[in-house]
Amino acid sequence: MPYFERSSATLRIAGDLLVPDKISSMLGSVPTHSQHMGDELGNSTGRVSIARTGMWRLEASDREPEDLCGQIDEILGKLTNDLAIWADIHQNFRVDLFCGLFMGSGNDGISLPPDRLQALGERGIELELDIYSSTN
Repeated sequence: MPYFERSSATLRIAGDLLVPDKISSMLGSVPTHSQHMGDELGNSTGRVSIARTGMWRLEASDREPEDLCGQIDEILGKLTNDLAIWADIHQNFRVDLFCGLFMGSGNDGISLPPDRLQALGERGIELELDIYSSTN
């Protein structure tokens, strides 16, 4: 089976009452990006928008060729293994691992071993996959 050409992965924790510094303290790591609900957000064009919710994001380095297992290990390796803390976070906020998978051909594939799926599941992390065709 051909593998994806490139992958990206970001752990996202979101919720209206989210306080990024508290999440950082609980998880033992600083985010790549964070925001409080109501923060002003600028973009490269200078346009300002208002954050609709709080967000804490931790990005793994992009991988070429795809290495989603390595990215999961990179992200989880920076964070606490205390499942009680993860349960508290999961109970109060939406938690997912957002992954971009970029195809090099018309028929690429991926599989994740049970230990990685278990690590995500134990922490209440939903796996979200966006797959981009080689023509994008």
